[in-house]
Amino acid sequence: MRIVDGKVIVCSPGRNFVTLKLVTEDGVYGLGDATLNGRELAVASYLTDHVIPLLVGRDARRIEDTWQYLYKGAYWRRGPVTMSAIAAVDTALWDIRGKTLNAPVYQLLGGASRESVMVYGHANGSTEAETIAAVKNYVDLGYRAVRAQCAIPGVQHAYGVGRGTLYYEPAQKGRPLETVWSTERYLDFVPPLFASLRKEFGYDVHLLHDVHHRLTPIEAARLGKALEPSRLFWLEDPVPAENQAAFRTIRQHTTTPIAVGEVFNTIYDCAQLIEEGLIDYIRTTVVHAGGISHMKKIAALAELHHVRTGSHGATDLSPVAMAGALHFDLSVHNFGVQEYMRHTPETDLVFPHAYSFEHGSMHPGDAPGLGVDIDETLAAQYPYDPAYLPVNRLVDGTVHSW
Repeated sequence: MRIVDGKVIVCSPGRNFVTLKLVTEDGVYGLGDATLNGRELAVASYLTDHVIPLLVGRDARRIEDTWQYLYKGAYWRRGPVTMSAIAAVDTALWDIRGKTLNAPVYQLLGGASRESVMVYGHANGSTEAETIAAVKNYVDLGYRAVRAQCAIPGVQHAYGVGRGTLYYEPAQKGRPLETVWSTERYLDFVPPLFASLRKEFGYDVHLLHDVHHRLTPIEAARLGKALEPSRLFWLEDPVPAENQAAFRTIRQHTTTPIAVGEVFNTIYDCAQLIEEGLIDYIRTTVVHAGGISHMKKIAALAELHHVRTGSHGATDLSPVAMAGALHFDLSVHNFGVQEYMRHTPETDLVFPHAYSFEHGSMHPGDAPGLGVDIDETLAAQYPYDPAYLPVNRLVDGTVHSW
C-alpha cells in the first residue's frame, strides 16, 4: 500500500489551520493536523518542500518506520516545526490504517481503557463575578472540570479573557498585540478568586488554572501553596519549562498538582520532569509532539511514574488533532483529562467529524480511522489570514513570557 500523493491544505475558517492529506495507491486517504499557531506557513513549507517528496512510494502501513525515517533521517531533529510536520504524517498514516482495516484508531491502539473521556472547558471573565458566571455556565452544560481564568485589576489584556462564550482565540490579525503583565497583582488576585469559586460551587467540580509560564519557581511555589485550600485539579504551566530541574523548587513547597507540556515536542522535553516526579500531568499534544506514535511513548513513561495525561486541546488544534487526541485518550491507561475548546461553526463545517460531547465527556466515535474529514471546496473559501499570539512585557517594558 504505497503512498502516491500528498498535499497541504491551509485554510482559515475562524482561525488558521494546516492539514496534511496523504493518498495511497488504493485511493485511501488520511488526514493529519500540522497547525503551529503563528508559524503555520513554516510547517506547510516543511511538509510540501521536504517531507511529501520523501513519502511518495513508501508503504503507508509502516507507521513506526516512517516516523523514525523522518525524525532520525533528517539529522536536524526536534523543534516545533519539524515535530508538527512529523505529527501530521504520523496521524495521517494512523487514519489510513484505520480506514483500510475498517476500525477506529483507538481499536488499533489496544482498544478502549474507559467508556468516555472527561474534558474541561474554559471559563473566562473580565471580573470575578463574570468568571463565576462563566464557570456556572459550564457546570450547567454538564462539565465536571472547568479551567477558570480572570482579568487582573489594573493589568490590561490579562491572559485568559476570551472572545466568545465557548472558545478562546488569543491570536490577533496583523502584528502581535503587546500586552503588559504584573506578577505582584496576579499573585494577590488569584487565591481569593478560587476561594470565591469554591464558596460558590463547593468541591464537586474540578477547578483548573493556567499560569501560562509567567512565574519564577519560588513565585509558583508561593501560588501553589496559597491555592492548596481550594484543591485545584491542577496548576498549569507555572514556569517556563526549559529548565526542568526548576520544578524541584515548586515541588518542595506545595502539594497543588502541577501540569505542564503543551509546548513540548518530544519525550526528552519532559523525561526529567516525569522520572523525578516533579509533575502530575503531562500536557503534550498529538499535533506538536510527533503524533499518536510518540504520544504513546510519552504516556508509557509517564505511567511508570504515576503521571497522568492531560493533553492540550485549544482551538489552535483542528478537529483532526482533536480526534487524534480522543483516540489516544480513550486507549491509554493513565489518562487524566482532555482540554476541549469548541471550534467555531465554520470550522466544524470544514472539518466534519464523528466525535461527540455529552455530560462533560467526549468519545471519538467508531467511524473507521480518525473519523474526521475535510471539505476542500469549503476550505478554499477561507484563505490563510496571518495572525499572531501576543507578546508580553512587564510594567517596565521588559519582554516576558506570554
